[in-house]
Amino acid sequence: MVAPASAQVAEQFNITSPALIAMTTSVFVLGYSVGPLIIGPLSEIFGRSKVLQVSNLFYLAWNIGCGFSQNQSQLIAFRLLAGLGGSAPLSVGGGVLGDVWRTEERGQAIAIYSLAPLLGPVIGPVCGGWIAERSTWRWVFWSTSIVDAMVQLSGLFFLRETYAPVLLEKKAQRIRNEQEATQGTRRPVQTVYETTGKRSWQKIFRTALTRPFLLFFEEPIIQLLGIYMAFIYGIFYLFLTTMPGIFSRIYHEDVGVGGLHYIALGAGLTLASQINGRLMDRIYIHFKNKNGGVGEPEFRLPSMFPGTFFLPVGLLLSGWAAQEKLPWIATDIGISFVGASLILVFQSVQTYVVDSFTLYAASALAAVSCLRSLAGFGFPLFAPAMYAKLGYGKGNTILACLAIGMGCPAPFLLWRYGRRIRMSSKYAHKGEARHPAENSTHNVEEKNAAADRGDNLEAVQQAGENMYSKV
Repeated sequence: MVAPASAQVAEQFNITSPALIAMTTSVFVLGYSVGPLIIGPLSEIFGRSKVLQVSNLFYLAWNIGCGFSQNQSQLIAFRLLAGLGGSAPLSVGGGVLGDVWRTEERGQAIAIYSLAPLLGPVIGPVCGGWIAERSTWRWVFWSTSIVDAMVQLSGLFFLRETYAPVLLEKKAQRIRNEQEATQGTRRPVQTVYETTGKRSWQKIFRTALTRPFLLFFEEPIIQLLGIYMAFIYGIFYLFLTTMPGIFSRIYHEDVGVGGLHYIALGAGLTLASQINGRLMDRIYIHFKNKNGGVGEPEFRLPSMFPGTFFLPVGLLLSGWAAQEKLPWIATDIGISFVGASLILVFQSVQTYVVDSFTLYAASALAAVSCLRSLAGFGFPLFAPAMYAKLGYGKGNTILACLAIGMGCPAPFLLWRYGRRIRMSSKYAHKGEARHPAENSTHNVEEKNAAADRGDNLEAVQQAGENMYSKV
């Protein structure tokens, strides 16, 4: 929301550097690169709900502080701290969906969930443009704080814990307390995670907080997706920060009217998301049936193919339409193609990572989002200098060439070699049972193994019930 108001901020604080003006917007995303590395693993220690709510309160406090900033340094510092708290839904949300939806149902859930982090930065500038024009830039922050307070209040009543190890620990503790109340003594009751040592506090603090770093440095899948998502996210925030300049300098529109062009980005995001949300699970089930009933994370990749094609098309069309001063609708069509490509790639990658790293989904998403958010912070800083020297046409042509070179091979490589890479991973989910009939004959040990992999909440709960029955 602060992007259209950045000119007001620059005027009040006497900021003349284009890079510093862009930083007032993009520094928020720098917090996204650090926050998930801590918040994601913490959700695997204390549970999803507590971490989400505490992080949201942290964001709320610093976002209110942004509205009271008295100089450039305060605003940048408060924006960074607000970004740390605001990064929680990005790192924890995918893990929540992995907790509560089965693999063949997860695609549509993630399609809806992943639309919000991308559609929010589209709706925000539209609102921010009018707020900045009719009021002051400070109300950009205060208005979002009011909305966030309502979200926080709703979370207190409706947000429930979903992480299986934490749920089982609470159930085990309840059984222990009931035993003590009725029998006067406690018999040893442990969850499947405590039995395997995964939930011991000695190991938790030694492994959970370092897991995102290990995943990033040891997992080729995370590295490949992290680099490509960094480029995609960088393009996204580059557009968010440069669009006000395009429509004010080239098309001579006011701040409020110029902010309406973010709707083109949102239209591409929404349309592609709606179509992909309806097709993703169907495509997964189709390939699963062709594969003898075995589902693979690679079956989430087909929607990534058109996304890698739409991005260079949108970059070339929007850049040259602005450069040649074609009617604004041509530029908006190019921007909508960029939006469509963003959501298709984002949803495909999110679902692929969750399916591949089930129990460690939050840490895996944190590793992917770290590099992505660094690019979201850095791209807007060099964009003004690049476009000033090359123009929008040549500048976007360079980005389109990079999109073709980096993006187009990615889904092909993962489709062909993804399973082989996962088989060599100690964190990734290795596969499913071949025939549905086999699932009904699983013994206690096999159920516990499924729970240990974190395939779904139902398997974990069943494993816990088996463990308690044996005790």
